[in-house]
Amino acid sequence: MPTVAVDKEELWQRLGRQYSTEEFDKLCFDYGLELDEDTTAEVEEAIKKGLPAERPKFLLIGKYDLLCIEGIARALRIFLQKSEAPIYKLVYPPGGESELLQVKIDPETAKIRPLFACAILRNIKFTERSYASFIDLQDKLHQNICRRRQLVAIGTHDLDTLTPPFRYEAKPPKDIKFAPLGKDKAYTAEELMTIYESEKHLARYLHIIRDSPVYPIIYDSKDQVLSMPPIINSDHSKITLNTRNVFIDVTATDQTKLDIVVNMVATMFSEYCAEPFTIEPVKVILPNGQSRICPDLSGRDMTAHASYVNSCTGLSLKSDQVTNLLQRMGLGASVSPSNNDEILVHVPPTRPDILHECDIMEDAAIAYGFNNLPDKFPATSTVAQPLAISKLSDVIRLEWALAGWVEVLPLILCSHEENFEWLNHEDDGKTAVKIANPKSLEFQVVRTTLIPGLLKTIRENRSHALPIKVFETSDVVFKDTSRERQARNERHAAAVWCNKTAGFEIVHGMLDRAMKMLEVPRISNTDAQAETGYYIKETSDPMFFPGRAATIYYRSPPKKTSILSSIKKEVESAFHIQDDLAIGSLGILHPSVLEKFEIGFPCSALEFTLEPFKKQMQKVWTNED
Repeated sequence: MPTVAVDKEELWQRLGRQYSTEEFDKLCFDYGLELDEDTTAEVEEAIKKGLPAERPKFLLIGKYDLLCIEGIARALRIFLQKSEAPIYKLVYPPGGESELLQVKIDPETAKIRPLFACAILRNIKFTERSYASFIDLQDKLHQNICRRRQLVAIGTHDLDTLTPPFRYEAKPPKDIKFAPLGKDKAYTAEELMTIYESEKHLARYLHIIRDSPVYPIIYDSKDQVLSMPPIINSDHSKITLNTRNVFIDVTATDQTKLDIVVNMVATMFSEYCAEPFTIEPVKVILPNGQSRICPDLSGRDMTAHASYVNSCTGLSLKSDQVTNLLQRMGLGASVSPSNNDEILVHVPPTRPDILHECDIMEDAAIAYGFNNLPDKFPATSTVAQPLAISKLSDVIRLEWALAGWVEVLPLILCSHEENFEWLNHEDDGKTAVKIANPKSLEFQVVRTTLIPGLLKTIRENRSHALPIKVFETSDVVFKDTSRERQARNERHAAAVWCNKTAGFEIVHGMLDRAMKMLEVPRISNTDAQAETGYYIKETSDPMFFPGRAATIYYRSPPKKTSILSSIKKEVESAFHIQDDLAIGSLGILHPSVLEKFEIGFPCSALEFTLEPFKKQMQKVWTNED
């Protein structure tokens, strides 16, 4: 979850009292916030040394409605019952809907960024701190729910510098020209893409639209550019401390996230308007000629039940007590006049996390206090049963540990080089799940093999006596477009032997022992009559020394088939046609691999997947049970 820095003194002013770090930490826990750090000690130490220092801050971790001091202070005041939850209102101009500012969306935007929403904050008064908080909230949203501007991008403008109505269009980059934020010279969109390549802050967003034939662009009625989302705003309409009327534009590729973001930005800072918590709507004319008013601050009406809350929390609360708890969490709640157990809940636009009755129940439990909930034994007792793949893994762990090998637990993420180049493998772009914006070069991809982790473990333990023999039984991840989540986990077992001699026979023995415990017989690769078993066959793999590598094949037991299928199987066996599955490999690692991992002794490695044995072993264990 995102982290936000909050000025301590300003927070105390908003809450109406000062707290010690311990007291505030408890308040945060009670509400469901997490206090990550208090910078007071660091600031005081810097002041003692005569170094420049900011005011002390709290670093807090929270939801989207708690990403700025305005939202945090508002939520805590309601929780502490020092104020009531605000009612966010849409306020129309004196002439009604006919006088609303209009934005027309061009059909061409469907090619690049089709969704648009906006809002206006009137007669707002910024201070240096509220202005900084306004900008910081946008950045926090961009980095989290907006997925680094790929799904949603926010633009904010001084409305008084612009001439409505506005147009949201998509044009070829050579036809777009304006002076971007922080520049006094106009550039074409093509030129901006080149200029921003060297600017670390913006370079990370260029790929979102760079290869598109058209770029999104927003104009006013005088063809003055507001912004080119999701890259940069225009310098002409930039927000300053003197800005009084703010126009918020939000473009997106996801409707749900679009609605959440525009509501969040507008509601969080509507408290600075001359009439607090009021927002002026905008009329958006869609490409099909229809129109809609945004933002939508109506929220949602849901139903909860006191009996459900009590059953989940172990409490015996009445409906009106549950209602009071929900009101402390900023939700509108009242007891249904027709059913005393039923609670009518209004979810404000600032709470997109409320999706189900269980979320309402959780809020009631938070308001009551998790530490105050009664301790009870479960009404029923059950005995857990391990998954077949976990039981398989335990069989391997036990046998290899009894053989004197040490189990290690490296990190699941690794660098791209370690997963591919250092193993002399090429990345086909279809195998590994890559981290979109890794914070470190060490965590770029989700591993597709256990070998790099084992080799790094040996590298960091080179001072230990030889031989070093380590193993791991854990998951690797592969891309899989046939799955809804576009990836799949696979349970692998791997071992590496490091000594003054290569020890190929050692890892071969480890494979034989594992297969014996899995009750998989060893067969010859030419034995077409064998129904099931495993065998190894020489292979060529650049990770291993030439001529010192083998692929492990597994022949799964035959299923119950019809007579026709049995005849087909016999014919295939007669002609040595087998559908055996390659499940892994073993061999002596290539010297270039060892050199890259800074290992000065020969190593042999073994790795295979446990997935093919899962169903067969599950049947065996089920019969045993």
